[in-house]
Amino acid sequence: MRLSKLADGSMYLSSDVAEIDIAGLTSDSRAIKPGFLFAALPGSNTDGARYIADAAKRGACAVLAPPSAAAAANDAHIPLIADENPRRRYALMAAAFYGAQPETVVAVTGTNGKSSVVSFTRQVWQRLGRRAASMGTLGVSAPGFTPGPSLTTPDPADLHKMLAALAKEGIDHLAFEASSHGLDQYRSDGVKLKAAAFTNLTRDHLDYHGTEAAYFASKARLFDELLPSGGVAVLNASATHFEPLSEICRRRGHRILSYGVGGCDVALVELARLTNGQSLEIKVAGETHHVDTGLVGDFQAENLLCALTLANACGENAAAAVQALGG
Repeated sequence: MRLSKLADGSMYLSSDVAEIDIAGLTSDSRAIKPGFLFAALPGSNTDGARYIADAAKRGACAVLAPPSAAAAANDAHIPLIADENPRRRYALMAAAFYGAQPETVVAVTGTNGKSSVVSFTRQVWQRLGRRAASMGTLGVSAPGFTPGPSLTTPDPADLHKMLAALAKEGIDHLAFEASSHGLDQYRSDGVKLKAAAFTNLTRDHLDYHGTEAAYFASKARLFDELLPSGGVAVLNASATHFEPLSEICRRRGHRILSYGVGGCDVALVELARLTNGQSLEIKVAGETHHVDTGLVGDFQAENLLCALTLANACGENAAAAVQALGG
Protein backbone atom coordinates (compact mmCIF):
# COMPACT_ATOMS: atom_id res chain seq x y z
CA MET A 1 0.00 0.00 0.00
CA ARG A 2 1.29 3.45 -0.92
CA LEU A 3 2.34 5.63 1.98
CA SER A 4 0.14 8.42 0.62
CA LYS A 5 -2.90 6.18 1.12
CA LEU A 6 -1.85 5.36 4.69
CA ALA A 7 -1.54 9.07 5.45
CA ASP A 8 -5.04 9.56 4.03
CA GLY A 9 -4.27 13.07 2.80
CA SER A 10 -4.20 14.47 6.32
CA MET A 11 -0.47 15.22 6.43
CA TYR A 12 2.11 16.61 4.02
CA LEU A 13 4.37 14.09 2.28
CA SER A 14 6.93 14.91 -0.39
CA SER A 15 6.18 13.25 -3.73
CA ASP A 16 9.01 10.71 -3.45
CA VAL A 17 8.01 9.68 0.07
CA ALA A 18 4.31 9.55 -0.81
CA GLU A 19 5.02 6.90 -3.47
CA ILE A 20 6.81 4.48 -1.11
CA ASP A 21 5.12 1.09 -0.99
CA ILE A 22 4.51 -0.16 2.54
CA ALA A 23 4.50 -3.93 3.07
CA GLY A 24 3.64 -3.78 6.76
CA LEU A 25 4.10 -1.69 9.87
CA THR A 26 5.26 -2.25 13.43
CA SER A 27 6.57 -0.42 16.48
CA ASP A 28 8.99 -3.27 17.30
CA SER A 29 12.27 -2.92 15.40
CA ARG A 30 12.91 -6.67 15.88
CA ALA A 31 9.77 -7.45 13.86
CA ILE A 32 10.80 -5.30 10.88
CA LYS A 33 10.80 -6.98 7.48
CA PRO A 34 11.86 -5.45 4.16
CA GLY A 35 9.40 -2.78 3.11
CA PHE A 36 7.96 -2.20 6.60
CA LEU A 37 7.25 1.18 8.16
CA PHE A 38 8.80 1.50 11.61
CA ALA A 39 6.89 3.49 14.22
CA ALA A 40 9.59 4.87 16.51
CA LEU A 41 7.40 5.82 19.43
CA PRO A 42 8.55 7.71 22.52
CA GLY A 43 7.93 5.85 25.77
CA SER A 44 8.37 6.21 29.49
CA ASN A 45 11.21 3.67 29.62
CA THR A 46 12.84 4.03 26.22
CA ASP A 47 12.63 6.12 23.07
CA GLY A 48 11.87 4.33 19.82
CA ALA A 49 14.24 6.71 18.03
CA ARG A 50 17.10 4.69 19.53
CA TYR A 51 16.12 1.79 17.27
CA ILE A 52 15.79 3.63 13.97
CA ALA A 53 19.22 2.50 12.77
CA ASP A 54 18.40 -1.12 13.65
CA ALA A 55 15.08 -0.90 11.82
CA ALA A 56 16.81 0.51 8.73
CA LYS A 57 19.31 -2.34 8.74
CA ARG A 58 16.45 -4.84 8.85
CA GLY A 59 14.84 -3.30 5.76
CA ALA A 60 12.50 -0.60 7.00
CA CYS A 61 11.58 1.75 4.16
CA ALA A 62 10.32 4.64 6.28
CA VAL A 63 10.04 5.69 9.90
CA LEU A 64 7.20 7.40 11.71
CA ALA A 65 8.41 9.46 14.67
CA PRO A 66 8.27 12.88 16.32
CA PRO A 67 10.16 15.70 14.57
CA SER A 68 12.87 15.35 17.21
CA ALA A 69 13.92 12.06 15.57
CA ALA A 70 15.03 13.82 12.37
CA ALA A 71 18.75 13.48 13.13
CA ALA A 72 18.47 9.75 13.86
CA ALA A 73 16.51 9.15 10.65
CA ASN A 74 19.00 11.20 8.64
CA ASP A 75 21.92 9.24 10.08
CA ALA A 76 20.18 5.98 9.14
CA HIS A 77 19.39 7.28 5.62
CA ILE A 78 15.70 6.52 5.97
CA PRO A 79 12.75 8.80 5.13
CA LEU A 80 11.06 10.32 8.18
CA ILE A 81 7.33 10.86 8.47
CA ALA A 82 7.25 13.38 11.27
CA ASP A 83 4.18 13.71 13.44
CA GLU A 84 3.69 15.51 16.75
CA ASN A 85 1.49 12.64 17.92
CA PRO A 86 3.07 9.56 16.32
CA ARG A 87 1.16 7.14 18.56
CA ARG A 88 -2.19 8.24 17.22
CA ARG A 89 -0.87 8.47 13.67
CA TYR A 90 0.47 4.90 13.94
CA ALA A 91 -2.96 3.64 15.01
CA LEU A 92 -4.70 5.47 12.16
CA MET A 93 -2.16 4.11 9.68
CA ALA A 94 -2.69 0.58 11.01
CA ALA A 95 -6.44 1.01 10.55
CA ALA A 96 -5.93 2.17 6.97
CA PHE A 97 -3.44 -0.61 6.19
CA TYR A 98 -5.62 -3.50 7.39
CA GLY A 99 -8.90 -1.89 6.39
CA ALA A 100 -11.68 -4.31 7.23
CA GLN A 101 -13.44 -4.34 10.62
CA PRO A 102 -16.58 -6.04 11.92
CA GLU A 103 -19.62 -4.00 11.00
CA THR A 104 -20.72 -3.46 14.60
CA VAL A 105 -18.00 -2.75 17.17
CA VAL A 106 -18.52 -1.65 20.76
CA ALA A 107 -15.89 -0.75 23.36
CA VAL A 108 -16.15 -1.12 27.13
CA THR A 109 -14.07 0.85 29.62
CA GLY A 110 -14.02 1.13 33.41
CA THR A 111 -11.92 -0.08 36.32
CA ASN A 112 -13.92 -3.25 36.90
CA GLY A 113 -16.25 -5.36 34.82
CA LYS A 114 -14.79 -4.92 31.34
CA SER A 115 -14.01 -8.61 30.78
CA SER A 116 -17.41 -9.75 31.99
CA VAL A 117 -19.32 -7.16 29.97
CA VAL A 118 -17.62 -7.95 26.65
CA SER A 119 -18.11 -11.67 27.25
CA PHE A 120 -21.79 -11.24 28.17
CA THR A 121 -22.36 -8.96 25.18
CA ARG A 122 -20.85 -11.54 22.84
CA GLN A 123 -23.02 -14.27 24.33
CA VAL A 124 -26.19 -12.20 23.98
CA TRP A 125 -25.39 -11.50 20.33
CA GLN A 126 -24.60 -15.14 19.64
CA ARG A 127 -27.88 -16.27 21.19
CA LEU A 128 -29.62 -13.78 18.89
CA GLY A 129 -27.96 -15.40 15.89
CA ARG A 130 -25.14 -12.91 15.31
CA ARG A 131 -21.62 -13.98 14.42
CA ALA A 132 -20.02 -12.26 17.36
CA ALA A 133 -16.68 -12.02 19.13
CA SER A 134 -15.17 -10.54 22.28
CA MET A 135 -11.62 -9.33 22.82
CA GLY A 136 -9.67 -8.33 25.89
CA THR A 137 -8.00 -9.74 28.99
CA LEU A 138 -9.10 -13.28 28.08
CA GLY A 139 -7.87 -12.96 24.51
CA VAL A 140 -10.16 -13.35 21.50
CA SER A 141 -13.29 -15.46 21.74
CA ALA A 142 -14.93 -16.04 18.37
CA PRO A 143 -16.16 -18.91 16.21
CA GLY A 144 -13.21 -20.45 14.39
CA PHE A 145 -10.56 -18.67 16.47
CA THR A 146 -8.29 -20.29 19.02
CA PRO A 147 -8.25 -18.22 22.24
CA GLY A 148 -4.95 -16.38 22.37
CA PRO A 149 -3.02 -14.29 24.87
CA SER A 150 -4.46 -11.27 26.66
CA LEU A 151 -5.34 -8.40 24.32
CA THR A 152 -6.31 -5.76 26.88
CA THR A 153 -3.87 -3.21 25.47
CA PRO A 154 -2.77 -4.57 22.08
CA ASP A 155 -0.35 -2.82 19.75
CA PRO A 156 -2.41 -0.92 17.13
CA ALA A 157 -1.04 -3.03 14.28
CA ASP A 158 -1.91 -6.24 16.14
CA LEU A 159 -5.37 -4.88 16.97
CA HIS A 160 -6.24 -3.86 13.43
CA LYS A 161 -4.78 -7.05 11.99
CA MET A 162 -7.11 -9.00 14.29
CA LEU A 163 -10.09 -6.83 13.36
CA ALA A 164 -9.45 -7.55 9.69
CA ALA A 165 -9.08 -11.29 10.39
CA LEU A 166 -12.39 -11.34 12.28
CA ALA A 167 -14.16 -9.49 9.48
CA LYS A 168 -12.68 -11.88 6.89
CA GLU A 169 -14.17 -14.82 8.81
CA GLY A 170 -17.61 -13.23 8.77
CA ILE A 171 -17.61 -11.91 12.33
CA ASP A 172 -19.91 -8.89 12.16
CA HIS A 173 -20.23 -8.02 15.88
CA LEU A 174 -17.36 -7.36 18.29
CA ALA A 175 -17.17 -6.19 21.90
CA PHE A 176 -13.70 -5.29 23.14
CA GLU A 177 -12.08 -3.95 26.29
CA ALA A 178 -10.69 -0.43 26.13
CA SER A 179 -8.18 -0.09 28.96
CA SER A 180 -7.05 3.25 30.37
CA HIS A 181 -3.48 2.47 29.28
CA GLY A 182 -4.60 1.71 25.74
CA LEU A 183 -6.75 4.82 25.53
CA ASP A 184 -4.00 7.03 26.94
CA GLN A 185 -1.51 5.58 24.44
CA TYR A 186 -3.90 5.92 21.45
CA ARG A 187 -3.82 2.16 20.86
CA SER A 188 -7.54 1.91 20.07
CA ASP A 189 -7.73 4.89 17.71
CA GLY A 190 -9.00 4.06 14.25
CA VAL A 191 -11.57 1.52 15.46
CA LYS A 192 -15.01 2.34 14.01
CA LEU A 193 -17.30 2.30 17.03
CA LYS A 194 -21.07 2.12 17.10
CA ALA A 195 -21.35 2.37 20.88
CA ALA A 196 -19.17 2.63 23.98
CA ALA A 197 -19.85 1.68 27.60
CA PHE A 198 -18.58 2.83 30.98
CA THR A 199 -18.85 0.56 34.03
CA ASN A 200 -17.22 2.36 36.97
CA LEU A 201 -14.05 4.06 38.13
CA THR A 202 -12.19 3.44 41.37
CA ARG A 203 -8.75 4.48 42.57
CA ASP A 204 -6.53 2.21 40.51
CA HIS A 205 -3.60 2.41 38.09
CA LEU A 206 -2.40 5.61 39.75
CA ASP A 207 1.17 4.32 39.42
CA TYR A 208 0.73 4.98 35.69
CA HIS A 209 -1.73 7.87 35.54
CA GLY A 210 -0.50 9.77 38.58
CA THR A 211 -3.84 11.26 39.62
CA GLU A 212 -7.46 10.16 39.63
CA ALA A 213 -8.27 13.09 37.33
CA ALA A 214 -5.75 11.86 34.75
CA TYR A 215 -7.12 8.34 35.10
CA PHE A 216 -10.66 9.56 34.43
CA ALA A 217 -9.46 11.68 31.50
CA SER A 218 -7.98 8.61 29.83
CA LYS A 219 -11.30 6.78 30.19
CA ALA A 220 -13.22 9.81 28.96
CA ARG A 221 -11.20 9.81 25.70
CA LEU A 222 -13.33 6.87 24.59
CA PHE A 223 -16.42 9.10 24.56
CA ASP A 224 -14.82 12.46 23.80
CA GLU A 225 -12.57 11.40 20.91
CA LEU A 226 -12.99 7.79 19.77
CA LEU A 227 -16.78 7.38 19.66
CA PRO A 228 -17.94 9.27 16.57
CA SER A 229 -20.21 12.21 17.18
CA GLY A 230 -23.78 10.97 17.43
CA GLY A 231 -22.81 7.51 18.71
CA VAL A 232 -24.43 5.71 21.62
CA ALA A 233 -22.95 6.02 25.13
CA VAL A 234 -23.94 3.34 27.64
CA LEU A 235 -23.33 4.64 31.16
CA ASN A 236 -23.72 3.14 34.64
CA ALA A 237 -26.28 5.38 36.35
CA SER A 238 -24.86 4.64 39.81
CA ALA A 239 -21.22 5.34 38.88
CA THR A 240 -19.58 8.29 40.61
CA HIS A 241 -18.51 9.78 37.29
CA PHE A 242 -21.90 9.45 35.57
CA GLU A 243 -22.60 13.19 35.46
CA PRO A 244 -19.23 14.41 34.10
CA LEU A 245 -19.29 11.67 31.47
CA SER A 246 -22.87 12.55 30.57
CA GLU A 247 -21.83 16.16 30.05
CA ILE A 248 -19.05 15.07 27.69
CA CYS A 249 -21.47 12.85 25.79
CA ARG A 250 -24.10 15.58 25.48
CA ARG A 251 -21.48 17.97 24.14
CA ARG A 252 -20.45 15.36 21.56
CA GLY A 253 -24.05 14.72 20.51
CA HIS A 254 -24.11 11.09 21.69
CA ARG A 255 -27.32 9.33 22.62
CA ILE A 256 -27.02 8.39 26.30
CA LEU A 257 -28.45 5.11 27.60
CA SER A 258 -28.18 4.61 31.35
CA TYR A 259 -28.39 1.28 33.14
CA GLY A 260 -28.32 -0.17 36.65
CA VAL A 261 -29.82 1.13 39.88
CA GLY A 262 -31.49 4.38 38.90
CA GLY A 263 -31.00 3.69 35.19
CA CYS A 264 -33.48 5.36 32.85
CA ASP A 265 -33.19 2.89 29.98
CA VAL A 266 -32.36 -0.44 31.64
CA ALA A 267 -33.20 -0.26 35.34
CA LEU A 268 -32.44 -2.79 38.04
CA VAL A 269 -35.67 -2.78 40.06
CA GLU A 270 -35.00 -5.67 42.42
CA LEU A 271 -32.30 -8.27 43.03
CA ALA A 272 -32.96 -11.51 44.92
CA ARG A 273 -29.97 -13.61 45.92
CA LEU A 274 -30.46 -17.35 45.46
CA THR A 275 -28.41 -20.34 46.56
CA ASN A 276 -27.47 -20.97 42.93
CA GLY A 277 -27.30 -17.41 41.61
CA GLN A 278 -29.71 -14.50 41.60
CA SER A 279 -33.04 -13.40 40.21
CA LEU A 280 -33.33 -9.93 38.69
CA GLU A 281 -36.35 -7.76 38.08
CA ILE A 282 -35.48 -5.22 35.43
CA LYS A 283 -37.37 -2.59 33.50
CA VAL A 284 -36.53 -2.05 29.84
CA ALA A 285 -38.33 0.44 27.64
CA GLY A 286 -41.14 0.62 30.20
CA GLU A 287 -41.60 -3.15 30.30
CA THR A 288 -40.82 -5.27 33.36
CA HIS A 289 -38.87 -8.51 32.90
CA HIS A 290 -37.50 -11.21 35.19
CA VAL A 291 -34.10 -12.75 34.55
CA ASP A 292 -32.67 -15.71 36.45
CA THR A 293 -28.92 -16.15 36.30
CA GLY A 294 -26.39 -18.49 37.83
CA LEU A 295 -23.99 -15.59 38.34
CA VAL A 296 -23.21 -14.50 41.89
CA GLY A 297 -22.61 -10.92 43.05
CA ASP A 298 -24.38 -7.59 42.70
CA PHE A 299 -21.57 -6.40 40.44
CA GLN A 300 -22.37 -9.17 37.95
CA ALA A 301 -25.97 -7.98 37.82
CA GLU A 302 -24.66 -4.57 36.77
CA ASN A 303 -22.39 -6.18 34.17
CA LEU A 304 -25.32 -8.15 32.72
CA LEU A 305 -27.38 -4.99 32.43
CA CYS A 306 -24.50 -3.19 30.75
CA ALA A 307 -24.30 -5.98 28.16
CA LEU A 308 -28.05 -5.86 27.63
CA THR A 309 -27.95 -2.08 27.13
CA LEU A 310 -25.11 -2.42 24.63
CA ALA A 311 -27.12 -4.95 22.63
CA ASN A 312 -30.12 -2.61 22.66
CA ALA A 313 -27.84 0.29 21.66
CA CYS A 314 -26.87 -1.63 18.54
CA GLY A 315 -30.45 -2.19 17.46
CA GLU A 316 -31.40 -5.54 18.98
CA ASN A 317 -35.01 -6.13 19.97
CA ALA A 318 -35.20 -5.38 23.70
CA ALA A 319 -37.44 -8.33 24.65
CA ALA A 320 -35.35 -10.79 22.64
CA ALA A 321 -32.14 -9.45 24.16
CA VAL A 322 -33.57 -9.87 27.68
CA GLN A 323 -34.47 -13.46 26.88
CA ALA A 324 -30.94 -14.05 25.59
CA LEU A 325 -29.53 -12.66 28.83
CA GLY A 326 -30.81 -15.42 31.10
CA GLY A 327 -28.95 -18.62 31.92
